[in-house]
Formats: sequence, C-alpha cells, structure tokens
Amino acid sequence: MDAGIVTVHGRAAGFAQEIAVGGHRLTGDEPASAGGTDTGPNPYGFLLAALGSCVSMTMAMYARRKQWPLDAVTVRLRHSRIHAADCEQCETTNGLLDHIDCDVELTGMLSEEQHLRLLEIADKCPVHRTLTSEIHIQTRLTRHGEDPLGVKSETL
Repeated sequence: MDAGIVTVHGRAAGFAQEIAVGGHRLTGDEPASAGGTDTGPNPYGFLLAALGSCVSMTMAMYARRKQWPLDAVTVRLRHSRIHAADCEQCETTNGLLDHIDCDVELTGMLSEEQHLRLLEIADKCPVHRTLTSEIHIQTRLTRHGEDPLGVKSETL
C-alpha cells in the first residue's frame, strides 16, 4: 500500500473505524458517552496527535541540527470551540471557531534564547502550517473496487 494513502473503514452500525496508514493499523472511535465503544481515539484526538507529534519531531530535529542539549519534548494539546468575539488574534468575529491549546515542555540544559527559538520553530512544523493555511479537500463518491487514487484497494 502507498505510504501516502490512509484508508478508513467503518460499519454503519457504530462509530468504530479501522484505519490503515501504510503498514500500521489503528482504531478510531467515539467515547461511550457519545455513543461509541471507546476502542480508540476520536477524530479530534487523531488531529491533535498529528499536530503534537509533528511539533515534537520538528523541535527535536532543529535542536539536533544546532547541537543543542535538548533531551526530550512533551506536547500537551486540547481542542475546544470558542466564541469568535473572544479571540483577539482571529479574523472571524461571529459564531464559534476551533481553538487548539498547545503547551510544550522542553527537557535539557537549554538557554532562554534556545527555549524561545524552539517555541518559534514549533509553529513552523508542517502539520501546523497545513492547519493554519487554506485547505482544499476534494471529496468524491467511488464504487467498491474502483481505484480513484491510483492505489490497489486493500481489505482491512
């Protein structure tokens, strides 16, 4: 299977999803309180995991290149919806908008300048850039067995 293709399959009877990412298998679901069976993270959990892992990897890669004494990166994220009127930095002024809090903890003997530079680097990770840029998602309906993305269908 192409490493750039993610396949998600779920039954109409519930929320649980089988996810294939290259050779990796994951499960997505909703918590029991939302009608799921809590067999895996919900979609926003995966979104935050993608952002958090990208932030951590990008900061660590930058520190390695600079040969800075970074030992570990811990990223804690939370998704919420806030009233647009409460967001000073946002262009949208009406309704609700998505908000992500991203707290980063750096372990190592870093200077204050290195801490500040790594914080700047966090917002330059590819997933952060994707989430804060204009995104075009093209959704198409296909029939079983069709190959719209140029990839052989795989049964999960």
